[in-house]
Amino acid sequence: MEKENLTILTDFYELSMANGYFETGISDNIAYFDLFFRRIPDNGGFAIMAGLEQVVQYLQSLHFDEEDLSLLRAKGGFSESFLDYLRNFEFTCDVWAMPEGTPMFPGEPILTVRGPLAQAQFVETMLLLLINHQSLIATKANRIVRAADGRGVMEFGTRRAHGASAAVLGARAAYIGGCIGTACTLSEKNFGVKSLGTMAHSWVQVFSSEYEAFFQYAKLYPDNCTLLVDTYNVLKSGIPNAIRVFKELKPSGMGIRIDSGDITYLTKRARQMLDDAGLEDCKIVISNSLDEWLIRDVLLQGAKIDSFGVGERLITSKSEPVFGGVYKLTGVEKDGVIIPKMKISENVEKITNPGFKTVYRLFDRNTNRVMADVITLAHEPAPAGEDYIIFDPAHTWKRKKLSNFNAVNIRKQIFNKGHLVYELPKIDQIRDYCRAQVSTLWEELLRFENPQSYYVDLSDELWTLRTNLMKTYNAEEI
Repeated sequence: MEKENLTILTDFYELSMANGYFETGISDNIAYFDLFFRRIPDNGGFAIMAGLEQVVQYLQSLHFDEEDLSLLRAKGGFSESFLDYLRNFEFTCDVWAMPEGTPMFPGEPILTVRGPLAQAQFVETMLLLLINHQSLIATKANRIVRAADGRGVMEFGTRRAHGASAAVLGARAAYIGGCIGTACTLSEKNFGVKSLGTMAHSWVQVFSSEYEAFFQYAKLYPDNCTLLVDTYNVLKSGIPNAIRVFKELKPSGMGIRIDSGDITYLTKRARQMLDDAGLEDCKIVISNSLDEWLIRDVLLQGAKIDSFGVGERLITSKSEPVFGGVYKLTGVEKDGVIIPKMKISENVEKITNPGFKTVYRLFDRNTNRVMADVITLAHEPAPAGEDYIIFDPAHTWKRKKLSNFNAVNIRKQIFNKGHLVYELPKIDQIRDYCRAQVSTLWEELLRFENPQSYYVDLSDELWTLRTNLMKTYNAEEI
């Protein structure tokens, strides 16, 4: 089956602007665009970068087929010369980005595109779609995994996802964020994310008795025998029948799943009943509309849980279902010289940072913990010095003096003139990288409520450029 062409999965104004650039003779002028976000979902301390692999696949497959061109011709407003331009469209831009799994913060250029104006502008919609969605789910998954405090979290939300693509790519993003697997079987085929599952209540109901349902399942799946014990009555029939089957058949992989009721009370009683029966190795799995807040609370109450299945509140990031990534012009080239551009707004958070930039992360040499991020112009050297002063741009009166640190450029070049120059890591490598990078963050930044403010500073040269541009724009307006 031929793969669907997603080239015109775009906002129509991208095509209108591309046409305008072409007709005014500036479509091949070199431009710079940054993709960044302004606020962390759930008022968290950081977000997780995800979706880059799909960005790469999209950029490599960009092409307008004859059906696309026929649609645009029928709409009117596009010349045949412009349609010929699209017919021969080839992505030739440079791209830099943070690797998937990287903790990231508001205002940082997590991805930059440099290249012919019409090309760099056109890819905006799809880049935002891919990175906004997967970064949202990876961030939510990481919060839930951290709440589970070392217990496994399975992504169980396929049936509640907002469409097929959201289910499959959401499962991928959840795995990057730290989940151990997914209920979505297609994600194992496409990405190697292990598919997991137990049984539904219908399995129990279709047999003549709960005991018979458990017995038949245990015979079929002795190595992965997790029995759903809340179809009728957890304590009076579910767990006793599960214990009876486990003792009779002695499956090697024993577990029970509870999908309703008072989680803390039921898991405490379940653990006692299983232990009294000599089934100390039997695991307890919990599902039922879980999120990081409920998981944290039941564990604080002493619930006896070995792993969690988390569905709708993860796959849709129900508490905050939008990741506000944006894509803004930051510069154009004239005779090989970058002319910086920025957006001015009465809303301070909407003022953009101009120029071609990168991001350095400062790590303490003794602890390898992160100290701050510094956004610099790309040509600047890495931050250095024993008395390096950084400011919190959100609270300019706050400053910190840093010493004994290593500065690491956390962005990589992905494309060079349209050619892929980055080796895409395997999904397990991304997940391991994410876990390692999160472990470098201070505990105060990991709090779900009122996390510590993280310093993301601008270099002196970038700050001066920004300030001078703002003065210029204000003077021109007057």
